[in-house]
Amino acid sequence: MCGILGAVAKNAVNQLLYDGLLVLQHRGQDAAGIVTAEGATFHMHKGGGMVRDVFRTRNMRALAGACGIAHTRYPTAGSAWSQAEAQPFYVNSPFGIVLGHNGNLTNTDKLKSELFRQDLRHVNTNSDSEVLLNVLAHELQEGAANYKLDPATIFAAVSGVHRRCRGAYAVVAMIAGYGLLAFRDPYGIRPLVFGKLETENGTEYLVASESVALDALGYQLVRDVAPGEAIFIDEDGHFYSRQCALNATLNPCIFEYVYLARPDSVIDGISVYETRLRMGESLADKIKRNYADLEIDVVIPIPDSSRPSAMQLANRLNLPYREGFIKNRYIGRTFIMPGQAIRRRSVRQKLNAIGMEFKGKNVLLIDDSIVRGTTSREIVQMAREAGARKVFFASAAPPVRFPNVYGIDMPTREELIATGRSNEEIAREIGADQLIYQDLDALIEDVRSVNPKVVSFEASCFSGIYITGDVTQEYLDGVEAQRRDSNKQAELAATQLDLNLEVVD
Repeated sequence: MCGILGAVAKNAVNQLLYDGLLVLQHRGQDAAGIVTAEGATFHMHKGGGMVRDVFRTRNMRALAGACGIAHTRYPTAGSAWSQAEAQPFYVNSPFGIVLGHNGNLTNTDKLKSELFRQDLRHVNTNSDSEVLLNVLAHELQEGAANYKLDPATIFAAVSGVHRRCRGAYAVVAMIAGYGLLAFRDPYGIRPLVFGKLETENGTEYLVASESVALDALGYQLVRDVAPGEAIFIDEDGHFYSRQCALNATLNPCIFEYVYLARPDSVIDGISVYETRLRMGESLADKIKRNYADLEIDVVIPIPDSSRPSAMQLANRLNLPYREGFIKNRYIGRTFIMPGQAIRRRSVRQKLNAIGMEFKGKNVLLIDDSIVRGTTSREIVQMAREAGARKVFFASAAPPVRFPNVYGIDMPTREELIATGRSNEEIAREIGADQLIYQDLDALIEDVRSVNPKVVSFEASCFSGIYITGDVTQEYLDGVEAQRRDSNKQAELAATQLDLNLEVVD
C-alpha cells in the first residue's frame, strides 16, 4: 500500500513532490524517497522513516529538475528493516531508469530466475520492486533500436512487463533524457490517477496513488489510469497513452475503500467517504434485523477511518453519536507497524478514552475492520476500564480470514483473528459482549452503488478468491514463512529496544 507520485512541470518539482508525499504519508511510514531529473542526470535522496524526517533543506536543494518521482514505503515483501529497499530504485543499463512501485508481484521468484539466467541481470535486494524495474529495463533494451526510444517502443516494453509480471502493481518511472512513465496492472488492483495544471508556460502533469494528492497540490483530476494502460509524458510536456495489456479488467482493491485510502479521495470514480457512509447504513440495517435486542446507549467510533460509518449508523439507528477516544496523531498507524509487540505497545500510546462517554453505558464501538485483533482487544479493555457497563463491537467490514498478497500486510493466517474462529469465539478473544461483522455482499454493494460501472472488486482477504489466478497454496505457505521470519526479526528488535531502555533507566 505504498504511495507514489510522478510529476512533469515547468519549474522545479522538489517541493511539489515533498508536499505530495506528506499528503500520501498514510500509505506508508517505513521509508521515503524522491528522484528528480535534470536533463539526463538524476538527483536522488531517500531514507528510512517519515517524510518529514527523511528530507532536510540541504537534501531538497540538491533535488534539481522539473521532472521527478517520489515514493513513501509500506513494506509487504522483503525485509521491513532494510534501508536498501527504500524506493525509488535505479538501474543504469541500457538507460538510466528510476522506478517506484505500489503493490506486490506474485511471481517474484520466477522473475528473479529469468533475470539472472536469461536476461543477465542482477537483483541486489529482496524487493519485488527492484525485480519489476529490471524487467522493465530488459524490455526497453529488447525493443530499442540503436538505444533510441520513442513512445511506441516504451509502450511495447510495458506490454512485455504485463506479459511477464503477475500480481498488483501501480508504477511511476523516469527514463533519463526522455520523461515520465506510469502504468497500472491489467487487473487495476492498486489505484493510480493523473491530473493536470494549466500554467502560463504550458501544461503540467501529476500522477499519484490517490486523487487527494492532486486536490492538495492544486491539480485538476483528469481520470484514473485504466487497468493495463500506460501513460508517457516527455520532458517537454507532450502526453501519450496506450492500452498495453490484453483482456484488461477493472478489479480495484476493496480494502482501499474500507481502510487504506483517505476519505477525501476518489478511486475509480468511487468516493471513499461516500462508500464509508453507505457501509454505516448497511451495518445499521443488519443490527436492526439481527441484533434488535441489544440495548445500546451510545455509538463511538475508533478514530479515524470508521468515523463516517459510525456517524451514519448512529443516525440510522437514532442513537447518540459520541467521540469517546482521543487520538495522538504523532503515533503511527498500528495496522502498518511491523511487529506484533510494537503494535500492541503503541495502541495505548495512540488512543486515550474519555471516561464520561463510557461510565455506566452500553457502548457500541465501530471500527473499519478487525485484522489481528490486537487493537480491538486493547480498545475493549480501555472501554471497560473507563466504566462501560457493556461493550458491543461492530466491524464495518467482513471478517478478514485470508492473507492479502497484492500489497497489504495481512501476513499469516494464524495472526488473523477471524481465521478458524466463529463470531462468538472472536468476541471472547477481544473481550466484547457482542461482535457484529458486515456481510461481504453488503460491503460490495456499498462500494459498487457509488459507481455502478465498477462491477468487480479484489476482495481476497475476505473471500479467499485471488483474481490473478496464480496464487496457490504453496505460494501462500512460502509468503507466510517469509513473513514469520520478518515478524521474528521485528519482535527481536522491539525486545532489544526495551532492554536498551531498561539499561538507560
